[in-house]
Amino acid sequence: MTATQSNPRQPISLYTGGALFGLPDASPFCIKAEVQLKMAGVPYVKAQGMPDQGPKGQIPYIEDEGRRLGDSTFIRAHIEKTYGVDLDAGLTPQQRALSWTIERLLENQLYWTVVYSRWLIPENFAKGPAQFFNRVPEAVRETLRQQVLERVTNNVRAAGPGRHSDAEIADLCDRSLSALSLLLGDQPYFMGERATAVDATALGVLASLLTPYFDTEVRRRVLKYPNLLAYTDRLMAEFYPDFAWEPAVAAAA
Repeated sequence: MTATQSNPRQPISLYTGGALFGLPDASPFCIKAEVQLKMAGVPYVKAQGMPDQGPKGQIPYIEDEGRRLGDSTFIRAHIEKTYGVDLDAGLTPQQRALSWTIERLLENQLYWTVVYSRWLIPENFAKGPAQFFNRVPEAVRETLRQQVLERVTNNVRAAGPGRHSDAEIADLCDRSLSALSLLLGDQPYFMGERATAVDATALGVLASLLTPYFDTEVRRRVLKYPNLLAYTDRLMAEFYPDFAWEPAVAAAA
């Protein structure tokens, strides 16, 4: 990407965790932020970031002309205001309201299922998040690993999924997935013929649920919805054409 003549600003620095678990980024929110930057046509460069370096103690975060901003929703607001773009251009007020509602379902319910599946299922934790601590000095590695696991467990419990059984979590997600499938229908994107902001959010969460790196009941539930699988594969090809994504449609065959 290169800056246009009408926009001489330096490229935004986007700080993410990097490709992991068969995904362009381990965090759905990092995928969301990057895809929205691509949708906006705003020049950016990616850099490795650590949550404690971000202004909100999380990734993604950006640096733009010396200013650091965190949280994907506020990153989008900054991009739209600063660069004069509207990722939802052409949508009616009702469509914008529906788009926001879908985003909240994805981020406030299904995202926590992603966290639950990675951190609270022991075999997934062992092959996934537990590896984050491998570079920590051995003397404190296991203590830190357990401390962070306890903190995440408390967060997942506060968010809801941590209070339920695996079957209950899968059933709740199935209701949300069914709703998403019905809302998408046979459209190429959630709001119709053009990708809008909500599609970036949906790609991040759905790809995170579908990665074959983790074996989960919720992944098996997603595989029941052909239009969600085709949608995820299509958006991965559109926004990450060089990434070796394992097609979800093939996995369901």
